[in-house]
Amino acid sequence: MNRTYELMFIVRPDMTEEDLDKLISTLQSVVPASGGTVQRVDKMGKRRLAYTVRRFHDGIYVLMVVEGGGAAIHELERRLRVTEPVIKFLTVRVDEEQKRLAKIKALRDSRKKMSAQPAAPAEEPAAVPAAEAPASA
Repeated sequence: MNRTYELMFIVRPDMTEEDLDKLISTLQSVVPASGGTVQRVDKMGKRRLAYTVRRFHDGIYVLMVVEGGGAAIHELERRLRVTEPVIKFLTVRVDEEQKRLAKIKALRDSRKKMSAQPAAPAEEPAAVPAAEAPASA
């Protein structure tokens, strides 16, 4: 079963750009071997950490969006655990959230279409016959 995961990891701030690219390409090559696909990789750059992690105050953030089964994620997490420059990582399954947001969006779109349609014209009162009309003085 293919599910969508967001994998964010933080590497040491003193890591060079070439080493970071090498690490990302290594992780990307692991996913197809486990039966998954990498949808996108975002290098978010160097940022300040909320708290000290392994004596580091800064870190380089990388976000990978992966589609695949549990085997692909298990292998990625195993590799991240044993990779020395990675100081922290977190994997989140997002496919259920995407389904929920798509359902809400469809509901809003249907409501928007209904409110955009003009209301049915109300029936106008029938013309009053001249005999029943009040006489003007």
